[in-house]
Amino acid sequence: MDFRVFPGNYKSLKFISNYIKTVAKEAGFDEFTIYTIETAVDEACSNIIEHAYGGEDIGDIEIGYTDEPKQFTIIIKDHGHPFDPSSIPIPNLSSKLAERKANGLGLYMMHQWMDEINFQFSENSNILSMVKYKGN
Repeated sequence: MDFRVFPGNYKSLKFISNYIKTVAKEAGFDEFTIYTIETAVDEACSNIIEHAYGGEDIGDIEIGYTDEPKQFTIIIKDHGHPFDPSSIPIPNLSSKLAERKANGLGLYMMHQWMDEINFQFSENSNILSMVKYKGN
């Protein structure tokens, strides 16, 4: 799998978005599904910049994908601080908007938009894989 490397800053998000739109379209997804994949990747990359790196231009974001007959998989790598996704509480969507905490909503939405999400951590890298099934 080839990876594209993007600078870990918010300006890169539009280039990442364009890349994801292109490869998701080539994979045969409709416009709405492309939007959900793009939004999940944008959220993941924003989290890397903000939380794994703690700011802009501290490290790179590497993105690769596989396009198989039944599924499309995006792999996102960074070299920032790892985090425990189980430590992020599921947001209470039934509470009033003003009472909701911002933490966890992005991760929750990523799980809603994608069919599988997996995190792997090693000493020097974090790897997020997100899968979207085809034909659903």
